[in-house]
Amino acid sequence: MNREPDGWTLQSLIDAGMSVTGGCLDCHRHQKLDLPALRDRFGADAPAMEWDLEPKMKCAVCCRKRITLTYSPDTSPKTLR
Repeated sequence: MNREPDGWTLQSLIDAGMSVTGGCLDCHRHQKLDLPALRDRFGADAPAMEWDLEPKMKCAVCCRKRITLTYSPDTSPKTLR
């Protein structure tokens, strides 16, 4: 994956096919983040490291802010010839 010198940006995560899932440490709800929507809201060059995004997150169910983020690469099968 291409990483920016100072970490990932929202656009670099999208370009690399990464997904980010937020998990609530209180109610244990998980949800995949909508990276294009976050890019549109904060800008393509917005930093997207865990310590950048976590303070902006809160659980949609319990409204608490104890969120953890998991970054996952695209693991879908590639077409072989």
